[in-house]
Amino acid sequence: MSLQPCILRVALHTPLRRLFDYLPPPNCKINTLIPGQRLRVPFGKGKARIGLLVKLTDKSEIEQHKLKHILEIVDEQPLYTQKHLNLLEWASQYYHHPFGEVIFTTLPPLLRKGLPPALKKENLWRLTPAGIVTPTESFKYAKKQAALLDFIKYFTDGVSSMQIQKKFAQWRPYLNALIEKGLVEKFNSQSSNSKKLRKTYNVKLNSAQKQAANEISVAAGRYQAFLLDGITGSGKTEVYIQSIRQIINTGLQALILLPEIGLTPQFIERFQHRLNVEIAVLHSALAERERLDTWLKARDGKVLVVIGTRSSIWTPFHQLGIIIVDEEHDLSYKQQDGFRYSARDMALIRAQREKIPVVLGSATPSMESLQNAATGRYQELKLTRRVGSAKLPRINILDIRANKMHGAVSQHLLEAIQHCINQKQQVLLFLNRRGYAPVMMCHDCGWVFKCPRCNIQMTYHKHNNKLCCHHCGHVEKLMNNCHECTGGKIIEIGHGTQRLTETLGEILPSANILRIDRDSTRRKDTLQLMLKDIHAGKVDILVGTQMLAKGHHFPKVTLVGIIDADRGLYSADYRASERMAQMILQVGGRAGRAESPGTVIIQTHHPDHPLLKTLVAQGYTKFSELVLQERKEALLPPFSYHALLRSEAHDMQLSRRFLNDAKSRLHSTNKLQLEIFGPIMAPVEKIAGRYRMQLLLQAKNRNQLRQTLQPWVNILEQMPSARKVRWSLDVDPQDMS
Repeated sequence: MSLQPCILRVALHTPLRRLFDYLPPPNCKINTLIPGQRLRVPFGKGKARIGLLVKLTDKSEIEQHKLKHILEIVDEQPLYTQKHLNLLEWASQYYHHPFGEVIFTTLPPLLRKGLPPALKKENLWRLTPAGIVTPTESFKYAKKQAALLDFIKYFTDGVSSMQIQKKFAQWRPYLNALIEKGLVEKFNSQSSNSKKLRKTYNVKLNSAQKQAANEISVAAGRYQAFLLDGITGSGKTEVYIQSIRQIINTGLQALILLPEIGLTPQFIERFQHRLNVEIAVLHSALAERERLDTWLKARDGKVLVVIGTRSSIWTPFHQLGIIIVDEEHDLSYKQQDGFRYSARDMALIRAQREKIPVVLGSATPSMESLQNAATGRYQELKLTRRVGSAKLPRINILDIRANKMHGAVSQHLLEAIQHCINQKQQVLLFLNRRGYAPVMMCHDCGWVFKCPRCNIQMTYHKHNNKLCCHHCGHVEKLMNNCHECTGGKIIEIGHGTQRLTETLGEILPSANILRIDRDSTRRKDTLQLMLKDIHAGKVDILVGTQMLAKGHHFPKVTLVGIIDADRGLYSADYRASERMAQMILQVGGRAGRAESPGTVIIQTHHPDHPLLKTLVAQGYTKFSELVLQERKEALLPPFSYHALLRSEAHDMQLSRRFLNDAKSRLHSTNKLQLEIFGPIMAPVEKIAGRYRMQLLLQAKNRNQLRQTLQPWVNILEQMPSARKVRWSLDVDPQDMS
């Protein structure tokens, strides 16, 4: 049989901005080649690599006799549909990132390595017919066997070892005893779809929640972007659940994006109690096998609900019906290195292409989302009151300039803390700075301990007497003498969560104080155990960073103290005031979520700052109006569009030369007259020994920016100065540091 000429265009996991042409294997039937399949291909002088077939064509820029044959077709069926490949190609073009890296970044790690796309086979246990009819009351002297038998009974399709182990310690002997009695049997299956039968309950929605859920349900089957603008504690999650129930009842799937891994367990528990379906989870802390199994179940339609963090936006679904982005304003949705995409923005693009509704939820929406709602691009749904009898907390600005201080805590705040503890209520103190002290200084000469690789102050961690750089990870032991004058008076400047916890422990020795930050929650499941203690009332004072600000429900917290609100008032980043307001309201929203009223105390040295006064006196709506007016007058996003070209090099002049070359090439191709700012040093000038510089591009609309960037990026790749630096292009940057 004669085969028609065929060139395979293959994406590889390389930083090169191109596809690679190959020939099919000898005697290959062309109709077995489908875009989305993985292929094993020869590449350079190295070993064979895994590639992904993107398209078939009959043309190549390389002469056909010079092309190599692929070595193996790895997949019989494609991993990605053509529709999904088109989405990835759009993202590659919009963010100007190599298509091959985009594809392989979005694949589970095991698929990147060439493993087959099959669910893991594992041993499962189920009741035998005898086990089904055996009453647990008959186990008079084997209570643990009875409990295990009762547990297995609730799983319809068998239960795995991992599921048993989570519930029972040293379970194997009891299981073996049940097997010997003929009550339980083992069988082989692919990764378990078993789900425990649960009692679900319904929640009565208030009128605003009902209206929001109805509006979303009406949009099923077509694209519509919703901004669910609901104050903290207003029941946004119940609106999500109601909307998802409508979707999955028709057999479609739902994707819920969360900004933090730490939020997923409480979301899962709540969704499982409200929806009697398996809830799948996707985030970077999962084992590679778990990630692949969940990915495959979603693709094959074996799970209806997936809850995940940023990267789960790329998960293929059998038939997706709705996307929900909780805390849509959160910076965590923007990838800050490598493929710098925004999961929130990609959720909108994906929903548009899938013709499904997308819900962006927040108590403090981003300025971009508020502007899109104002112009009619999003339909705004408002929830203006808390569910039940809970009221919004009272917010007080506390001028600490003349206040007696106990470390970082003012006398006024300390008295409020003591009052709450006496009333058997909980207190949350927010300080977004981990460690003991952010600066260590010589009292004799003023010399400051700095990171040798970043030239910025290192944070002191007292428990191990170490200085840590929170930018590059450099760690060194704190010496007793100054490096400059050899003096022995080393003093701590400023406060971190560790020092705040120590101060409170000295003043309130009988209080149970719990610190929650990245340092105290490094071990697996630590955060969940801490949250359990909080809900059980075993904690009086919570001290934490932004990990505590998002989504958590603490019914017993009636006082929130914001220790240092001033950092966001005066900053070179134009987004700083927006983030300050979001953080204050999100943290403050943890107070008074049950019957007891809540209070928020904001400690500041600048009580008369206009934005802070507006936020407290008139709320986030008025605050955002002022911020948007300022942005409009200054032509800043969302009234313009940015792209940031970053450059890093060990030699500052190399970084500067590259950006100057880039700027000069831009002038020659910039027919649309974009505004260009820089090159300038980055706010954090040096990280890990590399000097960092930036070039900022500003355009009046997205198309103007895209038309300029595409030819410019191609030119940048060819410039000799580009080979001497690390450079990256960030479209719609969220963090300018």
